[in-house]
Amino acid sequence: MKSIKQIRNLAGKRILVRVDFNVPIKKGKVAEDSRLLASLPTIKYLVEKKAKVILVTHIGRPEGIDVSLKVEPIARRLGEFVKRDIKILDIKILRRYYKDISAKGGPASGWEKYFEYASKEIGKMKNGQILMLENIRFFADENKDVNGFSRKLAILGDIFVLDGFAVAHRDSGSVTGVAKHLPSYAGLLLEKEIVGLSKVLQQPKNPFIVVLGGAKMETKIPVIKNLLPKCDYLLAGGGIVNTYLKVLGYGVGDSLVDMDFKKESLIYGKKKKVIMPVDVVVGTIDGKKYRVVELQKKSHQICKKGEAILDCGPKTIQLYAKYIKQAQTLVWNGAMGYFEQKPYDVGTLSIARLVASRSKGKAYGVIGGGETLQSMEMVKMTEYVDLVSTGGGAMLEFLSGNMLPGVTAVSA
Repeated sequence: MKSIKQIRNLAGKRILVRVDFNVPIKKGKVAEDSRLLASLPTIKYLVEKKAKVILVTHIGRPEGIDVSLKVEPIARRLGEFVKRDIKILDIKILRRYYKDISAKGGPASGWEKYFEYASKEIGKMKNGQILMLENIRFFADENKDVNGFSRKLAILGDIFVLDGFAVAHRDSGSVTGVAKHLPSYAGLLLEKEIVGLSKVLQQPKNPFIVVLGGAKMETKIPVIKNLLPKCDYLLAGGGIVNTYLKVLGYGVGDSLVDMDFKKESLIYGKKKKVIMPVDVVVGTIDGKKYRVVELQKKSHQICKKGEAILDCGPKTIQLYAKYIKQAQTLVWNGAMGYFEQKPYDVGTLSIARLVASRSKGKAYGVIGGGETLQSMEMVKMTEYVDLVSTGGGAMLEFLSGNMLPGVTAVSA
């Protein structure tokens, strides 16, 4: 990748920076700001070099203009971190030109006029100032980059920097499209993520242990396929386990399963490298009734209708701990169960503590995915992990061995 550190004479240059500030906003305030903090090094670097910084981000998946998804709370919070005001070309300005950007057949000049206004405001910027465009997903043309969207967006900058790793797997106007029209570079966050994940794929120290949970089999199967030949053991949890047990004939009640991947589940579940739970916690979704069930070698009724497998059991935690404590390389993505509801949080939080403790010690530890990061925050041990990936989907795509369109776009 081409790094922003390779750019000479940044002073006065208009730098269009695609960040991922898709963070939760509650009551007009940013509820969780880790993604803002992750891109701070890139923003501060550009400000120190006296560049004119134009930030581009999305929030949520709006259809047209959605006041609850405007960038104002993000700009305000970011301003506190960089200790300066951030100018916003906000929703009020946007509405002057286009009442419903998502309207089919609506005038393309709506966003064009907004960009024309933005260009004039950017022209007034002083070196080292920061400006933020309104939620880029308010523009329906951004997603598929139609009607010359990325070309018009590119006019706002002299150089494009992609710093949002969490959107690097998106082929859209503000990620790959604009890179076709401007000299393009990787920001410090994107560079850090790719270097860190590449270390796992190309130079893992053994024992290399992968912990994989969560609900979506669709995103996990490609990771298993790519990492299984490289790792020593893969410790399974969540929907992967439930589906495997269901395919083998175990009675899993109302457990979350994905029978679209029953073939793959059976193939990978039987691999010697894949370690499955020896006991599970089953119960009602509200956590009022629960019990531990040990898994027998022959299929049997684990739980009945109205119950589900909602966590791994205590013996499984002990078993997985033995593998994690020996690891030199550790990758974790996906919760072990329904950790949002007590008492089904024990397995996931135990894994979080084990992974963080080992990462603090001898292992190189990588975690990613919203639930994984949330659980690590719950045990207050995030600081001990070597690489906390900001992009769950992008991380899984990369670990699956796929090239990310955004990374390709900023590569030499």
